[in-house]
Amino acid sequence: MSVSYRWVIVAVGALMTCVALGAMFSLAIFQEPIATATGWSHVGIASAMTLNFIVMGFGGFFWGAASDRFGPRVVVLIGSVLLGLALVLASRAETLLQFQLTYGILVGLAASTFFAPMIAATTAWFDENRGLAVSLVSAGMGVAPMTISPFARWLISAYDWRPAMLIIGVAAWVLLVPAALLVRRPPVETADTGTEFAADGARPQLSKVFRSPQFIVLGLTFSACCAAHSGPIFHMVNYATICGVAPMAAVSIYSVEGLAGLGGRLLYGSLADRIGVKPVLVAGLLVQAAALATYLLVSRLGEFYALAIVFGSAYGGVMPLYAVLAREYFGPRIIGTVFGAATMLSSLGMAFGPLVGGWIFDTFGNYSWLFIGSAMVGLGAAAIALAFPPVAHQKPQPAFGVAP
Repeated sequence: MSVSYRWVIVAVGALMTCVALGAMFSLAIFQEPIATATGWSHVGIASAMTLNFIVMGFGGFFWGAASDRFGPRVVVLIGSVLLGLALVLASRAETLLQFQLTYGILVGLAASTFFAPMIAATTAWFDENRGLAVSLVSAGMGVAPMTISPFARWLISAYDWRPAMLIIGVAAWVLLVPAALLVRRPPVETADTGTEFAADGARPQLSKVFRSPQFIVLGLTFSACCAAHSGPIFHMVNYATICGVAPMAAVSIYSVEGLAGLGGRLLYGSLADRIGVKPVLVAGLLVQAAALATYLLVSRLGEFYALAIVFGSAYGGVMPLYAVLAREYFGPRIIGTVFGAATMLSSLGMAFGPLVGGWIFDTFGNYSWLFIGSAMVGLGAAAIALAFPPVAHQKPQPAFGVAP
């Protein structure tokens, strides 16, 4: 394989994150139709997303470690089959508990096979332009609201929520199983250099890694960042509808956020390659917190669009930077395990947003306290990020070997 194959890995990774995470986050589009058709509570439906994040967190750690050991292809192939199955089963759920178990647990487990393993695989393929490459893979998450979400809304309008979810499940099989077969390890691997955890090419000790200030700050920042934006993202469509925006137009706000997130990933990733990851990350977290607070002041569609551009570019732009930091701190040999562990912490933080937002809405009839609390947590994430230690750079020492 030529070096140019690395861009195939980027394209495949972007497709996988788009379909898998787009299908998972489409619950925001399904929430109101499901509640109307079944009588299930908003908090009960939103708890399926909370389960998604919890399971995706622990699954990300497990699948990340598995990708280090067995390679990413077998992991994403398992996930491709499991995601379609989970959506098909969820579409047939007759009780809220059945829906929570199938959508909440199985979809979360399937989605966790893609993000950490494919991000880790991409960092192994790139020495230069790593920030941009990882951002492009993560950009699939930004494309999802422009593709999966409107598709889900159209299917629901045309066929109701159960056939819509069934169709998305079948589409996941059609798209992801062939894509998984294209995933490869890099033909030339570099030794673990550039970090104090990989001296003399030895495999870093995980016990030392997970107790290090680098990992603690990484995990806490990632968790707080995701806790800040998960609730507003999930409840944005419902919030806009309450403010008087038409349902399809409300979905378009979600799509604008995704488009802005795509641009933000490219912008922030390129800036990180030029001026460093830490200052770009801190700036993005501050913008995210300010945008969350500003949602208290908007009510018209144009205002929602304008703020969606700012908010989407900020949270979308910072997300790939955690993987770049993990690679710089800990090297390539355990990147799947380390980033999987960081993703686990971020998912646990993200898990509370949809549930708390649903509780706030059911209790107060509005989302004001959701945006206030989210903005405060966002400021906390920026404060934690200031504690990132400098990266210890050492001279690279290539070690050649062809991996299957």
